[in-house]
Amino acid sequence: MINLKPISYCLAAGLISSCATSSQTAAPIATSELSNSTQFARSDTLHYWSYNSLGVKAAPLIVKQGNEPRPTQSIDSDGDGTIDGVAALVDLPAAGNAQLDIYRTAKLPAFTKRTQAEISHKTGGDWVAHKKIADKKMYEGGTFVKVNELTPPPYYTDHSNWIRYEGPGLESDKVAYRIYLDWRNGFDIFGKLTDQPILQKVGQDGYDSYHDMQPWGMDILKVGKSLGAGGFGFYDGTEVQGVNTVSSHTATITNNGPIFSGVKIDYQDWQINGQTLDASAHLTMQAGSRLVHNTVTLTKPLPNLAIGVVKHPNTELITGNMDIPGDSYTYLASFGQQSLAGDNLGMAVIFRKRDFIKFADDPASYTAVMAARGDFLDYYFVAAWQGEHGNGIATKEAFIEFLEQEIAKLTLPARERFSSVLSKQAKKGPLTSTQALQWSAKMAESELERKALNYHYDGWDVNRRRPPKFEYDIVGMLPWSYNLLADALNKPAYRDVLSKVTGSFIESDGNIKRYTLKNYNIDSVAPGRAVLALYKNTGEEKYKKAADILRHQLEGQPKTSEGAFWHKKKYPGQLWLDGVYMGMPFLAEYSLLFEDGASLEEVVNEFILTEKYLRDSNTGLYYHAWDELKAQDWADKTTGRSPHFWARGLGWFAMALVDVLDIIPEEKTELRAPLLRMSHDLAKALVNYQDSDTYTWWQIMDMPEKTGNYRESSASAMFTYFFAKGVNNGYLPENYHQQAINSYQGLINEFVRVNTDGTISMTNQCLVAGLGYGRDGSFDYYMSEQVYEDDPKGTVPFMIAGIEIAALLTWKLNN
Repeated sequence: MINLKPISYCLAAGLISSCATSSQTAAPIATSELSNSTQFARSDTLHYWSYNSLGVKAAPLIVKQGNEPRPTQSIDSDGDGTIDGVAALVDLPAAGNAQLDIYRTAKLPAFTKRTQAEISHKTGGDWVAHKKIADKKMYEGGTFVKVNELTPPPYYTDHSNWIRYEGPGLESDKVAYRIYLDWRNGFDIFGKLTDQPILQKVGQDGYDSYHDMQPWGMDILKVGKSLGAGGFGFYDGTEVQGVNTVSSHTATITNNGPIFSGVKIDYQDWQINGQTLDASAHLTMQAGSRLVHNTVTLTKPLPNLAIGVVKHPNTELITGNMDIPGDSYTYLASFGQQSLAGDNLGMAVIFRKRDFIKFADDPASYTAVMAARGDFLDYYFVAAWQGEHGNGIATKEAFIEFLEQEIAKLTLPARERFSSVLSKQAKKGPLTSTQALQWSAKMAESELERKALNYHYDGWDVNRRRPPKFEYDIVGMLPWSYNLLADALNKPAYRDVLSKVTGSFIESDGNIKRYTLKNYNIDSVAPGRAVLALYKNTGEEKYKKAADILRHQLEGQPKTSEGAFWHKKKYPGQLWLDGVYMGMPFLAEYSLLFEDGASLEEVVNEFILTEKYLRDSNTGLYYHAWDELKAQDWADKTTGRSPHFWARGLGWFAMALVDVLDIIPEEKTELRAPLLRMSHDLAKALVNYQDSDTYTWWQIMDMPEKTGNYRESSASAMFTYFFAKGVNNGYLPENYHQQAINSYQGLINEFVRVNTDGTISMTNQCLVAGLGYGRDGSFDYYMSEQVYEDDPKGTVPFMIAGIEIAALLTWKLNN
């Protein structure tokens, strides 16, 4: 039995001592290469690093580009009251890079203050009866004082003359906003005539003076009963109900620094949709940007959240492209002569297509109805005023151009290659069999600590922010991999993940919860391998019955004219690389267990047809998908193929090859022969398209230099597994031994991060990719999908690759 915590970190507590000193002239504690994924220059790009990822608990840090300090600030990114990392502003040239070093420092330079959050109220005066509203009061006399937190008393209301400009304010060097801390919950705009902080001046020379032009600017929006400049509420089917009926509002300044500021508003006992819940909105701004990021969290799920902007006469509704992938951003906007200064003003809410339900015709606001993911919705709002200092936006065309560039920045964030001293220390020394197993063990323990056991039926899918479904990765691959790790690491307790996660979806009669056979989605078959493992471990008949259901799906799964499985019933005629892995290892294993191998020919035929229609004869690589009908927008009208070589798609196919070869008996040489040939051919192609500097692979495999492309870790792990298992089991020649070792070492060096809390992470994972429904198969599409970390589609191949590498190194040592 191996020790599960053998990796030598620089200091277990995460405080780097021998790794770096406190002087900023010493070696950096971390380095970061940021790459601009767009063809236009991006000034004032804010990038954040958590202390956990940097390998420190907390420390004054400075970010430098060369020898030049970049504007740097320690921040509370989530508004929970704890400083959790450091952010810096970086200028990225068009399609270019920035090399950054992060140092400890005794003292930060005095960076120019370009953002501000504040709230002020009067003291020293008296509350008196409100002149117009019964049970409410007004404040007379007194002077304003700044506070970091404020909860108005129950008798406070709008125009009570107690809170300066009626709520908290938030600004950058471009524009300022205020949020009414009363029943209206309106989001308002202060147009700025200067790039200097101005909120501290507003309302100081007469309570309502900001309604007239001042040297700094003025209030430029009439909000009324609308959502204002990006507010939120609930759409009841007719109109938006704001966050109006609450027992209290509390505003808290979460950040107030030179480059990043934020305010959180907590709404207690919001009465809405026949229920009572609490809500919180964390609003943040960065220097150089007009955008506010609003993160809304709820204590109970609420359907039909609405976001939007005020609907003024003589304005035009503008909407962004909606035929886009779910993770891409789009917008709802208005533009026109709606500024209280008498000139043009554009406003917008910017959101992910995934969260969008519909546009709604509310009398007061241009509105987008959104689906919160569980208790959470985040979006951006923005205002661009013609009178803004410097270069205000004066025309609708210029406003649309601005919005399109902003959504490109959000959809295509800067790519990062990252390394910390803590991580480098853990990776020192030659790679050994024991070390490979230790990396797998450390990832297994890290995922158990983070989320692995939360994927049970009554749990929570933290990456997708929804209750877990009977899905290939979280309910299939992940528990199945722990079953393998139980043997490799001599940890029998790891088998519990199978029963606690996959087993929680199987009822006593074998019925599978959150599974729908009639969808004929081949992704839903992949958890069958975990179900079969449960049956072999326990002998319980319910698991056999559940596996029978999945086998029955494959019996009815629609097929192409030559017998290749459609990926889904709603994808007519489409064969995807992904689907080969999702269905064939299960079908082969099930057939050997219960059908005396009767379906093995069908399994092999799937590979043969995949090679026939998806393999490119010039490169030896495989395209992502094929449409027999040639009807899809992404399909070539001659070949039916999608246009690109997506790395993880081919990774699924590569893993399927070696996993199915494990299952088909050796004596069935005719069945195995085409799979062995395909494995040899694929190995040659993968070597040709491997990144020679890092021994990893790119998201789009044959375009390493194209702007936005990045080295992708889940596919790199899958290919490593393919090489190592192929050599171990004799599917590939022994001369690929070093190839497998190099690939694994590259995987560790490029993508594994050691965290302060003792966990490890796997970075630069494409979260998901597909075709159709706004996913056009273009290069830009694959770049638009979220780049994530610690998703099972990457961590599972990483862990099982470690098992195979350990076996490979042991074999080499013994031979």
